[in-house]
Parts: sequence; structure tokens; C-alpha cells
Amino acid sequence: MLAAILIAAWGAGLAWFIRDARRAPRLPPPCDGIVALTGGQGRIETSLRLMAERRAALLLISGVDPHAVLGDFLMRTPHLLPLEVWLHTTLGRQATSTLGNADETAQWVRAHDVHSLIVVTAGYHIRRAMMEIARAVPDVALYPYPVQPPAMLHTDRLATWRLLVVEYDKWLLACIDTARWTRPVHGLIRHDDIRPASPSS
Repeated sequence: MLAAILIAAWGAGLAWFIRDARRAPRLPPPCDGIVALTGGQGRIETSLRLMAERRAALLLISGVDPHAVLGDFLMRTPHLLPLEVWLHTTLGRQATSTLGNADETAQWVRAHDVHSLIVVTAGYHIRRAMMEIARAVPDVALYPYPVQPPAMLHTDRLATWRLLVVEYDKWLLACIDTARWTRPVHGLIRHDDIRPASPSS
């Protein structure tokens, strides 16, 4: 009986999670900064567009390839952006996971005196990312801006369902803060949701 209740609760939570992951973003208020978490299509492009629209004055792209430079992203951007956008963009090269993104964001926030932040990542990743970043910078106002990667356009595919189930389970684990106990080995584990951006990706 208890197992059936737990399975039903897990299934209901998954249904809510999928619906939440597919929601269109709301335009955030103007903020001090934006952080884009690498690891999927559309995140960097969206953050650069928000910068061009003057939604924030500073941008951190967290989790890029250690050898990447701003010129690599300039060549991959379909639209010409003001020079001011690139002059106020920082490439974060330390993060290799969501927890690493949170730590890298916290360092950048403190270094640039940021008090409000737009978080750009995939819709299925936004809840967990917001949770971890909020723990790292509890005094900073956070505004989610989820993007929809191509996989979310095909929710009938097994690969998409597998992705959503994995992300849902990761979010559940984040809710009980399991990362706190695994932090010493966290950087040694491969995390598929966050893959460092590189010129060839």
C-alpha cells in the first residue's frame, strides 16, 4: 500500500514537473546581472539577447570550455550585438555541474556587487539551478528565464522522457540537499546536464 502511494505521488510530481518545464518564460524586470548555464542549445544566445535588450548590465556564461574565448561566441551569434554586450560578458571556466555553476555564480556575484540576477537555462533544469544558486547567494533576488531546447519539442520520444525523468529525480534529490554530502567528490562525477561550452559545440 505504501509503495503504491509513493509511486502515485512520484508520478503526480513528474506530471507537474514536465508541465512546469514546458512553460514559456516571463520577461524578468531589469536586473544587475544575468547568468547563463551552459549545457544545451539556446541558453547563451538567449542571455546575449537579453543583454542586448538591456535587461541587465553584466553577463556571466558559466561552465565554458577552459580554452574558449569571447570571439568563439561572437562567431556563433546569428545577430550583430552591440560591443557593450561583449565588454560586459564574463566567461566562467570552473563549473562542470549545477553545483559548480552555483559556486561560480556566487564568486562572480560577490566580485561585481550583483543584487538581482536573471538565471538562463533549460526549462527542465531551471528549478534545480534556481535552488542551488539561491543556496549559494541567499541575499540575491533571482528571476528564472527558461529556454526550450529542441528535445522539448518532441515529448513523445523515449530519449526526451528519459531526460525529463532523470532531471526530475535530480531535482528531488536537490530538494533534500544531497549535494551538501557529496560536495567533496562532486567535481569528479560527470554530469550530463552541464557540458562545458566550446567553439565546436
